[in-house]
Amino acid sequence: RPLMAIGPLHLLACAFVLVFFNLPIHFLSCKFSEAYGPVITVYLGWQRTVVLVGYDAVKEAMVDQADDFTGRGQLPFVIRVTKGYGLGISNGERWHQLRRFTLATLRDFGMGRKGMEEWIQEESKHLRAHTPFDPTFLLSCTVSNVICCLAFNQRFHYEDKHFLRLLNIISNLEEIFLKESCIVLCASLPQMYNIFPWLMEHLPGHQHTVFAQIEEIREFIKKKIQEHKETLDPSSPRDYIDCFLIRMDQEKNNPTTEFNYDNLVCTLMNLFLAGTETTSSTIRYALNVLIKYPNIQEKMQHEIDVVIGKNRCPNMEDRKSLPFTDAVIHEVQRFLDIVPFSVPHHALHDISFRGYTIPKDTVILPLLHSVLKGEKEWATPWSFNPQHFLDQNGNFKKNPAFLPFSAGKRSCVGESLARMELFIFLVSLLQHFTFSCTEGPDSINLIPEYSSFANLPRRYQIIATPR
Repeated sequence: RPLMAIGPLHLLACAFVLVFFNLPIHFLSCKFSEAYGPVITVYLGWQRTVVLVGYDAVKEAMVDQADDFTGRGQLPFVIRVTKGYGLGISNGERWHQLRRFTLATLRDFGMGRKGMEEWIQEESKHLRAHTPFDPTFLLSCTVSNVICCLAFNQRFHYEDKHFLRLLNIISNLEEIFLKESCIVLCASLPQMYNIFPWLMEHLPGHQHTVFAQIEEIREFIKKKIQEHKETLDPSSPRDYIDCFLIRMDQEKNNPTTEFNYDNLVCTLMNLFLAGTETTSSTIRYALNVLIKYPNIQEKMQHEIDVVIGKNRCPNMEDRKSLPFTDAVIHEVQRFLDIVPFSVPHHALHDISFRGYTIPKDTVILPLLHSVLKGEKEWATPWSFNPQHFLDQNGNFKKNPAFLPFSAGKRSCVGESLARMELFIFLVSLLQHFTFSCTEGPDSINLIPEYSSFANLPRRYQIIATPR
């Protein structure tokens, strides 16, 4: 059966409607699926793209047929940024080697264990030291420092000029992508570059600022790698860089190894960029939710006070004793829907899926937005409702459609770390502060702003009142 292709005029008309009403492009895909079903084809420029809509289609592809859908799209924008190296964009043996190594190394250095809890607890104390505070800057500092501990065995002071420059770059990139998210036909800057890479290289625009600032991050990482080379003790690895350098030396005579300098640089870039903004933005959105719904904040604080108190640092063992708090954190992730489209996949060969043939070299976009907002999977998908994760007795319950980190073999490698950060940071903050804003709960708008590839919380000046 051939794929049901959507004609370019139809796509064009819908795109102009989105621009006129300032709606993000994932709404367009959901509208298409109402007419064409859960497996739809659109053309982004001349790139054939299949969008998978709904929990059933996404789960069947990403989990049940995981081997067919593990390919990662070789998009020109990402190639330009990574030079084709690193874990995020890799396929085949490179992906297998780097993913296995990264998961094992992050586990060894505390991801999901007590050591990482202690790092996050330490950073949460620095959050508590600033009242009132601008949550955007401080949350970026704290989350970035957790990544820096894993990657560089170093936490930075919040006044460190090099650290501040990195955070400013990340903030600048967010602003650029946010401003560029509703240009021609709803195509963002990366999407325009993917369609017209040669043209975008020669046209003036923010893309040159983006590439220059990413090069700054690359140079910072290279400097850290050089410092590690000069102080490396193979018998006592300190962090991710040390472990990678040791593995590079062990496999220096292996012609098929993927443990090389370029993959190290770009995998560290993947970890730093992906691990900072998504987690800090989710925590920031959670604070907006707490201000919007003071009754939810009060109920969480009461539960935390009873189980932990105000003096002991929280740990992941506490989560099972805090079902309402856990439910709220899950609902924050579901409702924010921070990455509406999963990172693009790529058909490395012809794929037979649901009676269709997805041709080789097709870009595949699992629409996580349609999973997290699915009307079959959630009682009130368009309302913030912690009851989605609670049973009738108030116990926490899982929902298989909770897939903010995607699913299957290409799910986020930092999922365990992100879950730990969200829980410990938010519980620690609620132990010590009550959050509000000067204009009251009604001033908080929980509808996120859509950037090039993410839903981002709106920014507010908040008040943190010590408890």
